[in-house]
Amino acid sequence: MARPLAHRPGADAAVLPQWIRPQLTQLVDAAPDGEQWLHEIKFDGYRMQARLDRGAVKLLTRTGLDWTHKYPAIAAALSSIDARQVYLDGELCGVGPDGITSFSMIQLASDSGNAAALVFFLFDLLYVDGDDLTARPLIDRKTRLAALLSNMPSSLHYCDHQIGRGREFHKQACAMALEGIISKRADAPYTPGNRGLWLKVKCLHREEFVVVGWTDPEGARPFLGALLLGYYDPDGRLLFAGRVGSGINQAELQHLWRKLQPLMTDKMPLAVPPPRNSRFGSPLELSRVHWVRPELVVEVKYLAWTGDNLLRQVVYEGLREDKPAADVRRDAPESKPTLPPRKNLLRDAAEVETFSSAAFEHLHTDQLHN
Repeated sequence: MARPLAHRPGADAAVLPQWIRPQLTQLVDAAPDGEQWLHEIKFDGYRMQARLDRGAVKLLTRTGLDWTHKYPAIAAALSSIDARQVYLDGELCGVGPDGITSFSMIQLASDSGNAAALVFFLFDLLYVDGDDLTARPLIDRKTRLAALLSNMPSSLHYCDHQIGRGREFHKQACAMALEGIISKRADAPYTPGNRGLWLKVKCLHREEFVVVGWTDPEGARPFLGALLLGYYDPDGRLLFAGRVGSGINQAELQHLWRKLQPLMTDKMPLAVPPPRNSRFGSPLELSRVHWVRPELVVEVKYLAWTGDNLLRQVVYEGLREDKPAADVRRDAPESKPTLPPRKNLLRDAAEVETFSSAAFEHLHTDQLHN
């Protein structure tokens, strides 16, 4: 149970929100310069918020769904926070032996009940004991968050950051085979739904897509051959992105097949039929395609987009039950924002190679699984 704090003046000045729409990220092609930016590791898990109200915990998805029942061990850890009322933002992840997060691992941990492999990385504090912190600078919110999470169970982990040196931080993240980084304005308030104050810079190509159909299996493969993927363009048209069959084990094939059965439809959901031929795959036989209503979302990793706007070398990562299909858009990086020149920019490659930051410390896994 939460340990009560002594009442202080103004403790009930603000009401604990039921749900806060998450602040979002904008994909850019390079990390921004300047000391006004702080940089965090980009995790690969479920965006999750936590609401603690006098010992009662709720885990809320990016759309406000209550997933507390799915992760009781995380909820129990949150109940030990030394506050009466708290609202937190973070990412719930499965963590491998190397300390790197993986979306497929969170599914495995959830399916197997292996709560020890789950870590809730917390990167923002929006409310605590009567104080609405959303209007305060991010750096102030994170300072209070770090203090709040001291001496917490290893399943709750403060997401540390690097001030400035965004390019070096991104290069180090990529050298460690991480997914990328998130760059945030240190002086900015929390702005629900905003995509300009938090910037996403990728190392790996990983995106979510809508399942629009599947093909029949061949040979000894059971249930289904490949999933057909799509995304919505700015005009709301559902466009074909490609296929994925790699990375799906037999248990997941069966799980997907069962999920797809009630979604079957005779009508192709795509605005334009998919091409029958591609330079990077076998011909698509439309007679072997089973169309479905566009409701399921999956995450995949891939090598690149081809010149004809199809995914190349695609590997399945898992179902994204936390993301509505209507929100799936193709990520297109924007140029990084124009900012004042950064002072003391490190240009020496040798210095870059030895770059270190507290934000990478969780990769020493004894800090997570002790």
